[in-house]
Amino acid sequence: MSDAAKRWGLLAVALVTPTAMIATWASAAQTRLKETASEAKDVAIASVSDDSYCTPKLKAIIRRVAGACGLIEGGGGRGCQPLEAKKVAALSGDEFNALFTPLSKRASIIQFDSGKTDLDPDGAATIEKAWSDQRGASFFFVVSRASTDGSADLNETLSRDRAKAVLTHLQGKFKDEDLKNQVGLLWLGEQYAQLGDEFCTWNRSRTGACTELEINRSAFVAWIDCAI
Repeated sequence: MSDAAKRWGLLAVALVTPTAMIATWASAAQTRLKETASEAKDVAIASVSDDSYCTPKLKAIIRRVAGACGLIEGGGGRGCQPLEAKKVAALSGDEFNALFTPLSKRASIIQFDSGKTDLDPDGAATIEKAWSDQRGASFFFVVSRASTDGSADLNETLSRDRAKAVLTHLQGKFKDEDLKNQVGLLWLGEQYAQLGDEFCTWNRSRTGACTELEINRSAFVAWIDCAI
């Protein structure tokens, strides 16, 4: 083989080698990119799955309650204010209750005696346990009710005072000045969003028999980590 032919052969090898290496690197990079994209997709799906209960309707309700309670910028001042439940929810009672069904394993229902607003020891303990289950959330939702026995005005007062009993207990127990800026109260009286007896299967502060009247003498409590 002539010297010229040898030189052309070496030049060809020199050109082919980096081209092949670049192709290999590009292939490896593409594989890594696909793997990273797949991992990111998996993370995104997991994140969405974790807060799948945060529907637009639920977020709207929480935002309205949070605004009236002064928990978000532009709210009605520090602490919570009375709310007209139907106007806040803009949903039927059944639709409102259905929003919270995905929270059945995390929420608790604090039960009260008929015509009473004071907490019993089991109710207080259940509130404390629910409060400790924060999991990074920033909004503690309290929705209180009254059963349909008694007058509507009395039952609105009962449900209001039951919600406030939850807040007062938390403030006394944990003595955190910022606590009331995390707690949103919504009281429904007897006229809106009555619970069916299927809610007796949720985590309750009382065990044993449970009727529809009993489950509505209550306050629903749960941390909500929806981005609002």
